[in-house]
Amino acid sequence: MRTLNLSWRGKDYPTDVLSFPLRKGRFIQIQPDMIGDIVISVPAAERQAKAAGHSLIVEIERLLVHGLVHLLGYDHEQGIREARRMARKELQLLKRLEA
Repeated sequence: MRTLNLSWRGKDYPTDVLSFPLRKGRFIQIQPDMIGDIVISVPAAERQAKAAGHSLIVEIERLLVHGLVHLLGYDHEQGIREARRMARKELQLLKRLEA
């Protein structure tokens, strides 16, 4: 994850989830029906699940939704307002998973 994060985002540290959009930039013509790829670090998910007191599956679902929301165009790194907007969307989607 650290290598991917450095290669694609220029950030030299590991992360728990990365999203790679396919509907913008140089990859737009490859698969127009796909919105992108999501890569989840299972070791990071295991640590975070343990720290949060929930299962690995719950944590992976949370990370998957986080990555999906990024692919939908949300970006918490664009400021507090956008971070709140993204968090609301994540909660909305997580509730749908529970149903």
